[in-house]
Amino acid sequence: MSTEAYAPSSGTVAAGSTMRAWRVTGPGDPLKVMRLEEVPVPSPGPGQVLVRVDAAGLGLTDAALAQGLSVQAPPPPFTPGLELCGEIVGVGPEVSQYRLGERVIGQTTLPSGALAQYAVARAQDVFPAPTALDDAPASVFHIAYLTAWLGLYRRASVHVGEWVLIYGAGGGLGSAAVQLALAAGAKVIAVVGSDEKFKMVRALGAQVVLHRHRQDVETAVRELTGGKGVQVVFDPVGGPMFEQSCRLAGFEARIVVAGFASQQAVPVAPEQVRSANFTVLGVNSALYREREPELVQRAHADLTRLLDAGALRPQLTETLAFDQAAQGVARLAEVSAYGRLAVAVRPAS
Repeated sequence: MSTEAYAPSSGTVAAGSTMRAWRVTGPGDPLKVMRLEEVPVPSPGPGQVLVRVDAAGLGLTDAALAQGLSVQAPPPPFTPGLELCGEIVGVGPEVSQYRLGERVIGQTTLPSGALAQYAVARAQDVFPAPTALDDAPASVFHIAYLTAWLGLYRRASVHVGEWVLIYGAGGGLGSAAVQLALAAGAKVIAVVGSDEKFKMVRALGAQVVLHRHRQDVETAVRELTGGKGVQVVFDPVGGPMFEQSCRLAGFEARIVVAGFASQQAVPVAPEQVRSANFTVLGVNSALYREREPELVQRAHADLTRLLDAGALRPQLTETLAFDQAAQGVARLAEVSAYGRLAVAVRPAS
């Protein structure tokens, strides 16, 4: 193990180098508060690595960071971008040197996010990049699929033949949950809110896709399940969707609370939980990173295996140029994007 201070690998980053990076200057509209600046290349600290960013994956959390709506937001100015694909070009103390030059995916350590030419991440938060994916789709493969894997496989223990109701199925997290539920042999009822999302999720193979603006979701689910309700709910939306989940949960059902895209928290009524004998389960991948990193490694290995087997494919709908990153974050803030967006930080040569 190295105990020396950071020293970039030969020919990669010179001391005192600068880089282009997007900076959030304060909370607000991403188009107004995000600026592209020239800043020093960050140095990895103990247990950290420096990654040359090839592509950055954008998610709803990045929009929340720019808007000042996320508790993860560091004091401005900071560089956003939680997810990346790139190459390790430097290591901090207590990191094995053998990882230099390795192509990885994973989560960055703010304030040094992925919307920059170089980013810092904890060594335990980066993983070998799947060889089956190019940089842009690889950059959106980690966080959503890890969260869905933990929610469905670890927390809900989804079984073959169970009905799984998935809200927000056209988003990055929801579409990952659809694929993982199908890979487990479950029957999927996917709920979407637009024609584009309907087509995308139908192409993933979900047995039933419901357009919530055109169909009565509750009536349809009750008919499909013979009035018994579903065995598993995966809810990354919250608000009215969670309230509906409680009404559609069958005997001994498991409701996985995976996010709050609606930005509306709804209290759980104990009498309702007891009356239907269902369980409400939270899933927060950050806690697993801290408390069970070995499980996260196993999840990544399993996800890579499923990817190689053709059971998973990231729903990357668009790859933006680096100069367009703020527009991408703004689209996520307006909930006008579906699938996933990525940013080509280092265009393919």
